[in-house]
Amino acid sequence: MKAILIHQYGDSSEFKKEEISRPKSHGNQVLVKVSATSVNPIDIKIRKGVVQNAFQPNFPMILHSDFSGQVIEVGESVTKFSVGDFVFGFNASGGALSDFIVVEESVLAKASSQLPIDEAASLPLTSITAWEALVDRGKVKQGDHVLVHGGTGGVGHIAIQLAKAFGAIVSTTVSSNEKAELVKSLGADHVINYKEESVDHYVNRLTGGKGFDIVFDTVGNENLDKSFVAVKPKGTVLAIAARSTHDLTLLHNKSLTLHVVFIMLTQKTEEGRKEHGVILNKITNLIEENKLKPLINPKTFTYDQVQEAHDYFENNKVEYGKVIITNS
Repeated sequence: MKAILIHQYGDSSEFKKEEISRPKSHGNQVLVKVSATSVNPIDIKIRKGVVQNAFQPNFPMILHSDFSGQVIEVGESVTKFSVGDFVFGFNASGGALSDFIVVEESVLAKASSQLPIDEAASLPLTSITAWEALVDRGKVKQGDHVLVHGGTGGVGHIAIQLAKAFGAIVSTTVSSNEKAELVKSLGADHVINYKEESVDHYVNRLTGGKGFDIVFDTVGNENLDKSFVAVKPKGTVLAIAARSTHDLTLLHNKSLTLHVVFIMLTQKTEEGRKEHGVILNKITNLIEENKLKPLINPKTFTYDQVQEAHDYFENNKVEYGKVIITNS
């Protein structure tokens, strides 16, 4: 089969297309013919070698954790899937930039027929992250006022829809009027243009100065400090980009709870992998109930354009949503 590998850390020019042996499924494993993958910030970080404390190099490496496709072979212990099923999944150890990928059945879910199979590849990492943050950690519930920073981003646009599905009142930050319309179409109740409105102003406008019950920060850096300002006393801040230094005085003075979510770590355990498959099944159910849909970036790429896709993502050219790479 064809696969796209890197043999050392570096820029996008390190990607090389090569012929390698096709894997076989055994035991509880499923062999999937890959239709598509999507680009996540962690894919860039792994390629560049900036997260070596979390990912030990094992060169040559096949990157990307998100994938969708069709089952073509199942191991003798597989019970949930059959040859021909369309599936999507998340594999923290990578492998999606190839014609075929073999994974444990626990990390997979059947894809919704309401969604093109290529678009399903946009969902795994972002959906699991949003679910683990809002549902598992934040315990979001009916009536909570939730602020999502970065509403048109990969995790942010899923977070808006998840919070709405659980009955929350959702506010979100964006950078333009066009993006404001997008998040409204996803169900956001209130929109904040962070370039035009200060934190204090929108906290007063939307919460009467009390602060939000839950703030989900998908941006990081100085925005995490803004999240501490925006949340109510004894409230909850959820973060997915916390590799930065902060003064925690406000967190202490407001008696806040801070949860950091990093799903690559979660999937290192068998229990974590099983939970991720369960979450993806729930995401499929929400799609079937018309409560969730992925936001796809207008510009897509093919596997022959992986280098261009990474450069496009890394150079901040993504307009909104997820960048899809199709195996065509």
